[in-house]
Amino acid sequence: MEKIKAGPPRAEYIEVEPNVRLHVTDAGEGRPIILIPGWPLSDEMYEYQYPDLVNNNFRVIGITLRGFGKSDKPFRNCDYDVHAADIRKILNQLKVKNVVLGGFSMGGAIAVRLAATDKEAVISKLALFGAAAPIWTKRDDFPYNLPKSDVDNLIALNYKDRPKLLANFGKIFSATETALNDGIASWLNGINISSSSHAMAQGLIALRDTDLRADLAKIKIPTVIMHGKKDKICSFDLAEQMKAGIANSHIVAFKKSGHSLFLEETRKFNAELIKFAKE
Repeated sequence: MEKIKAGPPRAEYIEVEPNVRLHVTDAGEGRPIILIPGWPLSDEMYEYQYPDLVNNNFRVIGITLRGFGKSDKPFRNCDYDVHAADIRKILNQLKVKNVVLGGFSMGGAIAVRLAATDKEAVISKLALFGAAAPIWTKRDDFPYNLPKSDVDNLIALNYKDRPKLLANFGKIFSATETALNDGIASWLNGINISSSSHAMAQGLIALRDTDLRADLAKIKIPTVIMHGKKDKICSFDLAEQMKAGIANSHIVAFKKSGHSLFLEETRKFNAELIKFAKE
């Protein structure tokens, strides 16, 4: 592998409000690609994306949401709007333009909210990876994915036995229980357990209750929807609903992958993201 073009050292923590700092991975030179992690992961989830993006002449910026990973963990209510506002503050502080915004799972839902409210037109492209959008739970007029009662059970288990919740989540994270080796599964669990119980519950509430269908209609920028055909957490139906709702969008299906497409088909994932960002 070629030597990584690291560039000068940059701030690893950025303050978004008094006493709330978010952890950021910021490396490389070129067009900025912003990567938002899913619930309950951190910017460390993109470990196997960062080198390829940097070596393809992108500046890659992974942002860990408040309450997760190495970011600060205030005990406050937060939803997609709070997370989107945090990310917007970081983009403003870093003075980045012509951004490719990428988000995985709940991070994809937050990316949708951010792109739909991008009044400064900082974001020029949107990439959604197994995104929990436009709605993660069923409605009378939305017969897809999980019933709300299932998420209520997840919230209850979070407060009773969070390690068990994460273990259960891990079993359905990929196409099969053995799609990821034990080392990778252990690494992911280590990232997940570093989140706060409060932030995990707040994320589940936002996932359960937020309807982003109106947001989809506001997005006019080119959008790629990368989604595993065998996804048990955000069913492929959601990808089709996103494509129907976002005018300038297309789907790239990952036929071998469940929810963890960035690890199950890493080479394809990285190549598709790089191709989209370079177009």
